[in-house]
Parts: sequence; C-alpha cells; structure tokens
Amino acid sequence: MRIVACLNGDRRPGAHPALPVSVDQLVTDAHAVVAAGATGLHIHPRDSRGAESLEPQVVAALMERMRSDGPDVPVSLTTSLSAESDPWRRYDLVQRWASPLLPDSVSVNLHEAGSVDLVHLLGDRRVEVEAGVWTVDAARILAATRVEVASVLVEPTQVSVEDALRNTAAITTVLNRAGVRVPRMLHGADATAWPMLEQALEDGLDIRIGLEDTMRLPDGTEAHDNAALVEHAVTLASAAA
Repeated sequence: MRIVACLNGDRRPGAHPALPVSVDQLVTDAHAVVAAGATGLHIHPRDSRGAESLEPQVVAALMERMRSDGPDVPVSLTTSLSAESDPWRRYDLVQRWASPLLPDSVSVNLHEAGSVDLVHLLGDRRVEVEAGVWTVDAARILAATRVEVASVLVEPTQVSVEDALRNTAAITTVLNRAGVRVPRMLHGADATAWPMLEQALEDGLDIRIGLEDTMRLPDGTEAHDNAALVEHAVTLASAAA
C-alpha cells in the first residue's frame, strides 16, 4: 500500500504555519514525512511569490533539489488548472519541462479541459499519469477514452461524508464495469479527509494525507505539520492491516 504525503496543494501561503512553499521548505518537509512513514510525495510547485506554477524553470528548480537533496521516494506533481487556468498554455508548459528533471508521475484531473491531450503528451514523455477522477462523468471519460494511466485518484469533493461516500461508490461502479484495473487511491478534503482515508484502508486502497487535504487531526485539533498527519495515517494503516 502506498502512503503519499500531499504537502501543500493549492492552499495559500500562510494558510497553516507549517505549510511548505519554498523549495527549501519542501525538501525539509519531504524528509520529515518520509521519516514519519510516507512512501511518496505529491507537490504543487510554487514560484518565488508562493503562487502555484507549472513554468518549466519552477518545476526544474524543484525537481533538481528533490533529486539531489530530497528523500529517495517517488515525486508526483500537479497539473491542475488551479496552477495554470489556460489548458492550452498548460499543455505548452508541460511540453517544455526539462527531460532530465521530470517528476516520476503527475496528476491529471480528467474533468478539466484538455486533460486527455495532456495524458497523451505525458505518455509520450514517459511520465506516469495519475488520473484524478472527481465525478462519475470523469470516470466515464477514462472508461471511454481508454487513455493509459498508472493509477486512479478517486477524489470526491462533496462536503458531507455521506455524499462523498455516495459519489465514491458511483465512481467505483463505473470503473469496475469498465474493467479499469490499475491501482486506486481514495482521498477526501477537509471534513471528509479522515473518513475517506479510513474507507480507503477498509477497501485495501492506497492512501494519502497532508496539508493539501486537511490541516486537522481526526479529533479536530490543528496538526503541527505534514509529518504529524502522516504519522497518524500510518498508525491507522497499521491498525487496519
């Protein structure tokens, strides 16, 4: 089972005292979460102002440091339209990422415009794709296009746990009927983060946790940092094993 630490997401700098934004902060945090039990990392690259960015020079600077000074675990980056709102410019930016400094994988949200073309580009560049499936329609896109992906991220965005579980069940039905057999990860956000993680453990799926998904522990107290979140997730995973 993979335990991925999602370090920052699209949260604004300062949203949490320990939110890693700069490359130095991300490298330091990466070591801390791996020491806590994470087996992989998911990062939203940031520019010098702390804003999300897919610019080649931003990605290259991050990946160079991760390769030279970071822990020896797979690194996944986002391609969310939150980082670049123009899908055509996003395609161009990813096309210009430096080959020696490519991430191990990237997430591509299938409901976003241009997602299928981006998956094909990444395949040509030998970068594994994690298909972000937020909705039943996104699951149908994956089933209909048969694009090659390494894994599926089932990501219900509903606020209530009940609605998130209902959406997850509907997505799962579509994926199963289509014979999508690549590894799956299930995660929620904020109020649904821990319930979805527990559901993932119950279903034998990969899990992820970090300040991108929640800034609180299950009891509602603010987590000290990403490592504290990962440590608690590892404890839950060990108890479920």
